[in-house]
Amino acid sequence: MHGLDLILTLTGGLAAALLLGYCTQRLGLSPIVGYLLAGVVVGPNTPGLVVNHAIAEQLAEIGVILLMFGVGLHFHLKELLAVRWVAWAGAIGQCVATGLGFLVMTAAGWPWQAAVVFGLSISVASTVVLLRVLADNNDLHTPAGHIAVGWLVIEDLLTVLVLVLLPVVLPKEASAAAGGGNVALAVVWAVFKIGLFVAFVFFVGGRLIPWLLAQVAATRSRELFTLTVLVVALGIAVGATRLFGVSMALGAFLAGMVVGQSEFSSRAAADALPLRDAFAVLFFVSVGMLFDPTILRAPGGVAATLAVILLGKPLAALTIVLGMGYPLRMALAIAVALAQIGEFSFILAKLGTDLQILPPAATNILVAAAIVSISINPLLYRLVDGLDRRAKRWPLLARLLAGRARSAVSGHFDPSDGLGTAQTLAVVVGYGPVGRTLVRLLQENDIVPTVIDLNLDTVRRLREDGLHAVYGDATQRATLSDARVEHSATLFLTASGLAAADEAIRAARELNPRIRVVARANYLREVPLLRKAGADAVFAGEGEVALTMAEQLLQQLGASPDQIDREAARVRTELFGAPLTVELLAPLPAAPKSEE
Repeated sequence: MHGLDLILTLTGGLAAALLLGYCTQRLGLSPIVGYLLAGVVVGPNTPGLVVNHAIAEQLAEIGVILLMFGVGLHFHLKELLAVRWVAWAGAIGQCVATGLGFLVMTAAGWPWQAAVVFGLSISVASTVVLLRVLADNNDLHTPAGHIAVGWLVIEDLLTVLVLVLLPVVLPKEASAAAGGGNVALAVVWAVFKIGLFVAFVFFVGGRLIPWLLAQVAATRSRELFTLTVLVVALGIAVGATRLFGVSMALGAFLAGMVVGQSEFSSRAAADALPLRDAFAVLFFVSVGMLFDPTILRAPGGVAATLAVILLGKPLAALTIVLGMGYPLRMALAIAVALAQIGEFSFILAKLGTDLQILPPAATNILVAAAIVSISINPLLYRLVDGLDRRAKRWPLLARLLAGRARSAVSGHFDPSDGLGTAQTLAVVVGYGPVGRTLVRLLQENDIVPTVIDLNLDTVRRLREDGLHAVYGDATQRATLSDARVEHSATLFLTASGLAAADEAIRAARELNPRIRVVARANYLREVPLLRKAGADAVFAGEGEVALTMAEQLLQQLGASPDQIDREAARVRTELFGAPLTVELLAPLPAAPKSEE
């Protein structure tokens, strides 16, 4: 029966998440809202299908590990240094939100330990939601987007530290904890173990893990590579707890950092992290299952929490960003984008519940607050421009709030830094004879190429030659993003027999709707499929052979150059459907709005 419960939990939970996630997506909301509602629907507190919460919670543990692994995979020291000015702002903003949450729950009669953990839980915004809102409003790659993402980098890092130290500072049955001296000793001992674990992961794992991934990558087996990444993530997470007594979250985070610093980061993100998304869905479903609708009969706690999330946090962020000298529109965008809570809030709350610090009502309040804040966050963000325009109608207020010009206004690492503008960037998939020829021509015309290839030796050789090369699958968004598709003018798909080339085109279009795509096909029958996917030009191998042979035949028959050109144009139209007129390296259309 346990096996049947497992299948029922997976099927029921994922099916409900799929249905409600699709509905919320179609409504313009984050699918996370749908996943939380799915948990409410299949939970024990609502009628209808009820799945096994214990099994869902166990599966959600894997989701937490993979979420933390993903955070570490995309976290780099270079990015932390790039946001050093925003780091203090993010830390101050998180402390303000924590303090407000602490005051609200202390006033409600909660113990101070529970109020602290609850305040921490509502102080951190959802990275998933923030990126989605910024991308939907074309603000992800503006200075405001860079600062908001940098702010969350710091929030995520501070939250990881909280996850590690919370069991030490506030152990289970905190009232049984001894005096301050014992707590201080426990903190010192915990910091020592954390330092030992970090040193072990970076000095031993930093050499062993890349070597292991290189050996597996040499087999050219996608399944083995994916399995290796999962074993690394889960193995280090479990080892962190079993051998060093630190949290699995820290272990997974550090494992992600080690892999992220290797040459396998793009492929690891592309191959293994889709599993993270699936288990993360189960994590949100398991959280939603804890929600008890009866809390709506006494909505005071939810209302107070929403006041902190929707008013307190944004006002604190707005004050901090304006105080740093940034324009009003940028400050409003950052403040509103942070006015929500998400995945880390639930991870912290779960830890607080496991430590018997948070009461059951805390999870109820957090789920309700998350559903509301995530749902309305995109709607609030659309008001930013209107609020900015209204403020400018008041000359005195406009002068008061006008930010001074800043040379480092973005405050966040821009992946296109040092490479040029979009008009001078191109991505080439595959480094065979066609790819090599295109890369040489691009360089000769002062266009910076980025090469994507699944041959590790080729990628290493290109990097040694000073070219930017990415090892990974071009059909995956993570690989294309690491290749800076968002900042490029043209994408060339040159690899012979590229599987799912249409998926690569669609993924590139999602990342950069303005990019021009030139694709290679082996057969003419593949041309319509690639054009339908969004390719601007498609060259089929058998079509080019037919065209070349036709030109050779006309030359042998004594045709004049003009006759050959006319016949070649006619043959090309017959084979490819239309003559090529697209200007593949022409300047891009006007970019989306940027900050003042």
